[in-house]
Amino acid sequence: MGQSIGTLFGGNLNVLGLGNSITADEVTKNLNLEDYTAIVTGGSSGLGRECARVLAKRGAHVVLAARRADVLLDVKSLIIAETPTARVECMPLNLTDMNNNGGIFAKQFTPTDDGIEVMWATHVLGHYALTMMLMDKLKDTAAESGIEGRIMFTGSEAHRITYEGGINFEALTNPNLYSAYQAYGQSKVGDILLSRMIGQQLKVSSTYSTFEFTKSREGVNVVANSGHPGAVKTALGQNFFEKGTTEVGSNVSKPFIKSANEGAANLLYVATSPELKGVSGKYFSDRKEIQPSSYASDDALGEKAIQYCEQFMNSKLAAK
Repeated sequence: MGQSIGTLFGGNLNVLGLGNSITADEVTKNLNLEDYTAIVTGGSSGLGRECARVLAKRGAHVVLAARRADVLLDVKSLIIAETPTARVECMPLNLTDMNNNGGIFAKQFTPTDDGIEVMWATHVLGHYALTMMLMDKLKDTAAESGIEGRIMFTGSEAHRITYEGGINFEALTNPNLYSAYQAYGQSKVGDILLSRMIGQQLKVSSTYSTFEFTKSREGVNVVANSGHPGAVKTALGQNFFEKGTTEVGSNVSKPFIKSANEGAANLLYVATSPELKGVSGKYFSDRKEIQPSSYASDDALGEKAIQYCEQFMNSKLAAK
């Protein structure tokens, strides 16, 4: 059989949403993914690493993507130690540079070399660029193999904590408007909107001006969705909670904090579950479709986010 290439965007910080604690191993225990290829961003730690480990355990060909090549090699060794037959490749990838991490949390305004706030650049611009670069391959392999290709963005219930209007585009380049938690939240609004807009467009005969990734409905066997892992105990999560909660609030929430393996469960459900065949443009938490905020459901705002991404990418291409 041919391989279906799927992209799984992991490694992001998720701070809200207390749910049940099924593990990624349990969610995927009956799956044989030998005919699948999964590209996992943020694969060097946390949710991304856990998703990669479980996917490899179930037979998928896993491409680990993150900033540091040395750390990726260590992760690859750990995966192979657990699953000697694992097929794992490493792909150094810096999404903030658009040469194309899964996730980041910046307490202070931190611009990229292009002057864009780093969380938006990583979570939204970088993942949009990667998706577009892989789109033709996704469509082709899905058509050839008959296996549905899936794009999965890591959302977060933190998207409900954002700037007025959902996305403050001026704040993406203006440090005077910066709020760390709202900036993180708006990047998650962006991720959920990207999965919504791309997921919807993959189901109809339509195009976006630059990439034309849905030239026709015929033969397009690719879907896009987003998932919220819950409140997850990772390095990024600790960084967020360090100054973001009171001591009382932190103590109350401790029994509900998920491990990386538990947090990865919903992401892998969205990425691999046969129950979701044909489902596209939706947002999931604890293996259930839920309604995101009004901002993250606003197609007009989604179009603006897509246009922002395309204009930025066009400027990068023109500069080469």
